[in-house]
Amino acid sequence: MLCALALTAQAQLTVTVDQNVGPAATKDFKFKALRLAPIKDDAGAKATISLLSGERDPESGDLSALNDGALPVKEDDAKANFFFADGSGGGRFRMDLGEAIDIKQINTYSWHSGARAPQVYMLYASDGADPHFCAEPPPDTNPNECGWQLLTSVDTRRNRGDGGGQYLVSITGARGLIGKYRYLLFVCSATETEDDFGNTYFSEIDIIARK
Repeated sequence: MLCALALTAQAQLTVTVDQNVGPAATKDFKFKALRLAPIKDDAGAKATISLLSGERDPESGDLSALNDGALPVKEDDAKANFFFADGSGGGRFRMDLGEAIDIKQINTYSWHSGARAPQVYMLYASDGADPHFCAEPPPDTNPNECGWQLLTSVDTRRNRGDGGGQYLVSITGARGLIGKYRYLLFVCSATETEDDFGNTYFSEIDIIARK
């Protein structure tokens, strides 16, 4: 079963969600509705990723799992994903692209058999030029107040069915451009609080530059 949903986001951005469930969820991560799969040579492959708040789960892969181009081979492949500690409400991580680039598309992928599959996060961006810019905003600080711009909010739980499977969130901008940014800040939330196992298994993040 494939589900696709297009949502209008802030700043004329479009968030499109695709889902693979059952036999369609394979290690190839091919999404038929969007005709997308993770790539290794995207603009985010050389990004520096930093954990700003929250804790990495001991069973999780390193932050490098988010942009190393290596994909999980099964739905519960913990070390091939990054996820926050069990029982926590999530956390923040930042991608530094090294310089401001024209970003065409941002794709985030996840895979799990249950509640760790959906994605719930707020995405902020900055070129770093604001005189009040704070590269590491504390958890109790609204990024909008220190040089960051909220691009969009993502919540794929409305598509989840039983919650499990592979999810692709694809963020695009009007006229083929999201904006020119150096930093991306992901503020992630747990998908559920009924137990301690609601933090998303993030498998890969692709940043596609406009040529």
